[in-house]
Amino acid sequence: MAKQAAEKQKNPPVPRRKLDKNYIKRYWQLYALLLLPIAYLLIFKYLPMRYIILAFKEYKLNTPLSKMPWANVKGQTDVFKYFKTAFGNADFRRALWNTVKLNLLDLVAGFPAPIIFALILNELPFKKFKKTVQTIAYMPHFLSWVIIANLCTQLFAPTDGRINSLLTKMGAETIPFLDDPAHWVGTYVGAGVWQNFGWGSIIYLAAIAGINTELYEAASVDGAGRFKKMWHITLPGIKPTIVVLLIMNLGYIMGGGFERPFAMKNNLVMNVAEVISTFVYKVGIQQLKISLTTAVGLFQSVVGLFFLLTANTISRKLGERGIW
Repeated sequence: MAKQAAEKQKNPPVPRRKLDKNYIKRYWQLYALLLLPIAYLLIFKYLPMRYIILAFKEYKLNTPLSKMPWANVKGQTDVFKYFKTAFGNADFRRALWNTVKLNLLDLVAGFPAPIIFALILNELPFKKFKKTVQTIAYMPHFLSWVIIANLCTQLFAPTDGRINSLLTKMGAETIPFLDDPAHWVGTYVGAGVWQNFGWGSIIYLAAIAGINTELYEAASVDGAGRFKKMWHITLPGIKPTIVVLLIMNLGYIMGGGFERPFAMKNNLVMNVAEVISTFVYKVGIQQLKISLTTAVGLFQSVVGLFFLLTANTISRKLGERGIW
């Protein structure tokens, strides 16, 4: 005890505040690199949030935000006017249902695809072949949806598409990939899986690389084959990564990008192709109903946040590691 007390006197503990200052001073370059992304978040993500109040006001062009009147019905204030208008709009209800349906189908078909692909790649013994396949698989991620939509048109067009032309030559009936709503949904989901599964597998391959190789060696000694190693070692090893990504994907159930449905839709399938993002573009940008589409966007964000928080809470209660 006396010896420990003497050492403490010689080397007194450094206060935490002083330690933090020294750490920041030592690694100031790393903090300087954070300035640009922080500035991006502040300018493009947080500052525009003040315009959320437009969902409760009457939008007027060339009028300051603070001077816009509150939403009203026949002269009486009703701040939820545009929320009621949105849910009373048949086009919005259809877009809401299509958004949920397409995103759920994307989740069911697209979420397991990179996991399965990563497991298959991990079992390939030839490194050069493995890298080649992986590179080819994630290249579609860098293609814009305009290009992919054109590729789908060239392949799946009802009369002169490559696949239907081949079916006609073989004497088979053509398939309405882009004209029939049910077939269009399958084409839409399949295109999304094709674009993203290779890129998504990179995260799972990185997680697999962090698994202790001694576990595989011990399993080999016990006589386990490749499938049993995959089932009892690899999958449990990447389970935390799977849970975190699943929670993040659940947060996008009410979201989804604009480019994909906008580029792939056509007049014959509008009843299944119209989603919230295209509805907001049509009503908000083309018809200048800014307050209505702000209310729609706020509803979309709140529901997405609810899904995210619910999935994270369930994950934590089941003993898994959530996002926080």
